[in-house]
Amino acid sequence: MTSDTDTDETWENLIENFKPRLRELISVNRVLDYIDFMKPAQKEQIRQKARTDGDIAAADLLINVVITKPHNTGWFNVFVDALLNSGCVHAADYMQGNLPEPEVEAENDYCVLLIRLLSPSLVKMKTQEVCVHCLAQELINPEDSERITAEIRNNGSISGARELLSIIVRGRPGWFSKFLQILRETEHKHLYELTGGSPDCEKQGEPTGSPAAAESPEYMEINVTEDPETTDLYEGANTKSEKLPVSSEPSQQPDGANPAAAARGPESNDIVLRDYQEEVARPALEGKNIIICLPTGSGKTRVAVYITKKHLDGRRAEGQSGKVVVLVNKIPLVEQHYSAEFLPFLRSSYKVERVSGDSQLKISFTEIVKKNDVIICTAQILENYLERSNSGEDEGVNLSDLTLIVIDECHHTQKGGVYNHIMMRYLKQKHKNRRLMKEQKEPVPLPQILGLTASPGVGGATKMEKAEEHILRICANLDASKIMTRSLGEHKKEPRKITLTVEDRKADPFGDVIKKIMNAIHAHADLSPTCDLGSQNYEQWVVQKERIAATEENQKVRVCADHLRQYSEGLNLSNTIRMRDAFGFLKKYHEEELKRKTSPDDDQNIKITVTERFLFNLFEENKEELQRLADIPQYENDSLSKLRGKILQEFSSREEARGIIFTKTRRSAIALSQWIQENPKFADIGVKAAYVIGGGDQSVVKPMTSAEQKDVLKKFGNGDINLLIATTVAEEGLDIPACNFVIRYGLVTNEIAMIQAKGRGRAEDSSYTLVEVKNSGVVEKECVNEYRTKMMDKAIDKIRALNQADYDKRIIEFQFQAIMEEKVRMTKKKQKDMNENPSEVKFSCRGCSKHVCTGEDIQIIENMHRVNVTTQFSELFIRRENAALQERLLDYETNELIACKDCGQKWGSMMVHRGIECPCLHVKNFVVTFNGKKISKCTKWSELAVRFSAFDYAEHANRVVDSSDDEETA
Repeated sequence: MTSDTDTDETWENLIENFKPRLRELISVNRVLDYIDFMKPAQKEQIRQKARTDGDIAAADLLINVVITKPHNTGWFNVFVDALLNSGCVHAADYMQGNLPEPEVEAENDYCVLLIRLLSPSLVKMKTQEVCVHCLAQELINPEDSERITAEIRNNGSISGARELLSIIVRGRPGWFSKFLQILRETEHKHLYELTGGSPDCEKQGEPTGSPAAAESPEYMEINVTEDPETTDLYEGANTKSEKLPVSSEPSQQPDGANPAAAARGPESNDIVLRDYQEEVARPALEGKNIIICLPTGSGKTRVAVYITKKHLDGRRAEGQSGKVVVLVNKIPLVEQHYSAEFLPFLRSSYKVERVSGDSQLKISFTEIVKKNDVIICTAQILENYLERSNSGEDEGVNLSDLTLIVIDECHHTQKGGVYNHIMMRYLKQKHKNRRLMKEQKEPVPLPQILGLTASPGVGGATKMEKAEEHILRICANLDASKIMTRSLGEHKKEPRKITLTVEDRKADPFGDVIKKIMNAIHAHADLSPTCDLGSQNYEQWVVQKERIAATEENQKVRVCADHLRQYSEGLNLSNTIRMRDAFGFLKKYHEEELKRKTSPDDDQNIKITVTERFLFNLFEENKEELQRLADIPQYENDSLSKLRGKILQEFSSREEARGIIFTKTRRSAIALSQWIQENPKFADIGVKAAYVIGGGDQSVVKPMTSAEQKDVLKKFGNGDINLLIATTVAEEGLDIPACNFVIRYGLVTNEIAMIQAKGRGRAEDSSYTLVEVKNSGVVEKECVNEYRTKMMDKAIDKIRALNQADYDKRIIEFQFQAIMEEKVRMTKKKQKDMNENPSEVKFSCRGCSKHVCTGEDIQIIENMHRVNVTTQFSELFIRRENAALQERLLDYETNELIACKDCGQKWGSMMVHRGIECPCLHVKNFVVTFNGKKISKCTKWSELAVRFSAFDYAEHANRVVDSSDDEETA
């Protein structure tokens, strides 16, 4: 006999299992009227939750109370009766076992979502008339009708329509076709067609039965779950008619520009600041070094222009010249700050110029600094010319030549970055000046420093003390006397936050085939992973196996590990983008590997090992099955479904939608852009998508040139593109026009990036959505970042509350510490450079372990490119076409790839330097032996503390000329 306890547990499990459905289908206040086993205090708590957070959040609380022990006798039957008596009959069906078929349930979900997407249009219906028909068709009951009529009477037809829609979507499946017919009968032809009704159904004499029977509106393949905070049709209609407050938030002009100032045209030199902008600028106008910390879109750059102008005006009034350098950390920012900010406001009074790696300089940077008042440049250019001056190589530039340095995104002034190098020179000179002054000698003049950031972050701190220390170190590195910030309060509204979690696939045959291949490779190489395939831990494990195998010359394990890494990436891609994109990646990898083993010359026979042949055959055996599975839509990941729904919702519910999707990799950015462009349902609602990715060529994916980036951002600015898919390149600094939604798709880094990404949603009523991707852990990371952001705000407040003497004392301590650490680091580096003999370094091919050369054979060009121009080396490699050839505005260019003649392993590229062909080596393609010991990890030349001899151009040019003369004589 079953005990009451067992029965209660069965009912509890039933409610728990259907909780996601119940929370959407329950009308909380009405259900509470019929439940008698709850205490009045509990009911009031739930009603209060409904008032503040909506029905879905309140339903969660109600369900939790219902299943909490101890139970009253017959509690479950009371709960079911309450659902029936309150009109929540569909919710009661789930409790009574009257479950709809899966396809019916799925179609009903689509119908609910379609109504949600189209609600901005549907609320304009003739509500009272539609209400009468809905009552007649039993879509609503008499009590519902009274509530809707009261809502119309008190708050108007639109508010009544919201109440009506929120009720009917909770009904049993089949309500949609009835509702369509009602729209048709009440002469809402536009709404009828919009919701899926056929425009010519009257001629055919038959109504549309369901969305599937209609012209299959493309909105239907959507599934979105949002946080309770977001507006949802399942929630009750808002009972108050609210007017939007007149916002004093910075306008949608770039960086919070004052619209009145913008109206006067770009030639105007009047810069009008808001009160909070004037407040944060005040110490800088007094000549102090400060950091301005304001949210993205609140006008930091405009404040910097204002400070720059006042600085130059003040020096001119005193009969002195001013020299301002604005430093940025990304090439596109140079042109942006120049053309959108500094030039328009300063050109009438001062000479403004910009310089970046993209600039074709007619004169040296030193001359540009001399001839202009304001110079906007990438930080590395200034650092290069400061070093030239320091080394006596040529004229260069000195810090004493400058009177103000503006550092954009100044939170990067840490961890040995280029900003840090520049400021370390500054701090050393500052403390030398103190000594000079004590000796009553003339100090070296130093520029004023102005740092700009949206978020200094907390540097991974978990305690308040460490967060304060992190921010104080940045202040110390920038020699800032204050960090100026302002909580914008009513001036800056936070975007609505939405988190979309994903469900595991019910079946993943595509992933199963990849895992089957991986397990076959494990067996072949005697590898036994202890973590889930495709996880981050697996990725780290397989990389470690490849490194160890390369140093131990175990080519069987090394090549297997390399292939396993690609399959692991394929698994991750299938969880992020389409399976066909993941398959395309794997197919391309194997095609390129086969091509690498095929020599371009008939007389060259590159060896294919037994293991390589096994790996190629393994992919070939499974290729057709993978391709077949990749084209079956129902096996796609849920993340894409959530993303599709969110995009369609944003573009269907806004008059002019403009948004950014941030994604983790270049490959996923490109694939998502293609997915959107190839899907007609996106085009139908006006989505015009493009991607923007980084310009560095460290990735296997072809990088984007600066010109291509500018072109995409320009089109996004003028509306030719309204959806940008971007990697983290677009998170910081880039002046992207006001967006009304931002989506982070499976990408969460740190709290700084989160704040930057949120700040992209500058428009009124903007939303910020996080879409989960399997194995990404983004939801947990986002929670950590939210916590760190709050910690950062508190830490800044505590620092600002310090009295100036205590603040200055801590800053000086951190500066001395930074200088001492720099000295120790430089001493160690010099000792290493002096002790390491190039002849002690040996390089062997990573692919076949063949000895290639020693460090004595390698020379360095422009302190950057390691080349081997010896005759014996030229006999060891073959040339291949370089498919990713990039144009570069330098005196060398890359033409071809070079690869091992025996195994086809890539070694580097063939570059032309001032007319001489030079094989340029990439250290990651070799196993490095140092003093007889193999180094397992060496991916950058900077990790190898060896001073190679400088490339002797004259010697090699002479040799080339002699050899050509010999050929002509012959």
